[in-house]
Amino acid sequence: MSRSVFPSEGRRTRLPVAALGLAAILACGWITTGCGSREDPLLALSSAEALQMGHEFLEAKKYYQARRHLLHAFEVSPNSPGGREGLLLAADTFYLQGGEANLIQAESKYRDFLNRFPTSDKAAYVQYQLANSLLARIKRADRDQSITQKAYDAFQEVIRLYPTSEYAGQAREQVRVVRDRMAEHEMTVGRFYLSYLPTSALPRFETVLEEYPDYTQRDELYFYLVEAYLHARKPQEGLDTLARLRREFPDSEYTRKLAKGKLEKSLVEQLAAKAAAEAAQEAETSEGDADTTASEGGQDSTEVDGR
Repeated sequence: MSRSVFPSEGRRTRLPVAALGLAAILACGWITTGCGSREDPLLALSSAEALQMGHEFLEAKKYYQARRHLLHAFEVSPNSPGGREGLLLAADTFYLQGGEANLIQAESKYRDFLNRFPTSDKAAYVQYQLANSLLARIKRADRDQSITQKAYDAFQEVIRLYPTSEYAGQAREQVRVVRDRMAEHEMTVGRFYLSYLPTSALPRFETVLEEYPDYTQRDELYFYLVEAYLHARKPQEGLDTLARLRREFPDSEYTRKLAKGKLEKSLVEQLAAKAAAEAAQEAETSEGDADTTASEGGQDSTEVDGR
């Protein structure tokens, strides 16, 4: 058999593959945008360009894209006016996007801004927004209120540090909202105790009475205080609170509830029983004092006769 002068079929296929592989390697070496991770076009933008695009994305409510550009503007030029604006607006995107995780990030970014630029003319706004990011995270009244306390403290900082700013008045309004939630927490715990451990309910309601005079549901507070005073066997305080409820909230649903219920009657009976018991105790004490006086008088007479 004569041997073929042509290369074998296998060798003919391997040569082009090798050539293609070399070409691919050379292409990857010369063209940085191919074969592997591409360079992010964002990195080629100047701070001003990134800031402008961040504004556009923010206007379109595309918060993620806006945030990337705004943070890039800050990172490229952190101490320039545009860089500072980028950091602040990035914090705003977290706040506007909402949700627990984003609000935590918003708080962090606002704090970062204040730490870096404490004398900024935007400081009052940033402190106010920091407080708002906490306010948006407060829990229901029956949950832990540690975030509520932090929000209260943050709004108070607005009032203390920037009393003449436009945000001081808004902060005062928010303080009322936050204090109402704190009072409602005490009310929630008090109502729970009233059902399962009545003697522990009264201190909770009295805390609201004394520490939250601006509580918006004061008629409800009086109503539960009346019942708590009954359980604590303090009928006079209960009747005084009932009279206060009628005087201050004559048209309240809680006033109507008391009129239909038996709380007032129970308080009057308890007060009468307490008065009778005190009278009996006083009479018993007086009788005992009289017996003691008579005994001492007899003893003195005996001593005189003995002499």
